[in-house]
Amino acid sequence: MSEATPNVIGIKLKRKSKLLEVSFDNGEMFNITCEMLRVHSPSAEVQQHGNPILVTHKKEVNITAIEPVGNYAVKIVFDDGHDTGLFSWKILYKLGSHQVEIWERYLARLRTEKGSREALIAMNIKYS
Repeated sequence: MSEATPNVIGIKLKRKSKLLEVSFDNGEMFNITCEMLRVHSPSAEVQQHGNPILVTHKKEVNITAIEPVGNYAVKIVFDDGHDTGLFSWKILYKLGSHQVEIWERYLARLRTEKGSREALIAMNIKYS
């Protein structure tokens, strides 16, 4: 029998450092980069029915809005216009608790497919 996924009890966007701090009711807390959230979006556009596309050029992406969806998920709106992924507590917990392995797999895939993390258009955005 598998353990239930902990519930999210706090979400804090650290806009300047491009991190989303997610706290769970089991005491764990993770800082997940906006880039990681964007390239691993659970949206149908990214996941392609179990055959995820490689999302590139998102090193500078940030979050513009976080909208609650019931008591099980959030909709994250990114500054590149992507807004169709619903990040359930299970997805956020998986991304946070396994972020090193998930990120290494992403970087390996980037190398294999000759992709880049660098933004296509240089941006100098200042947040107050």
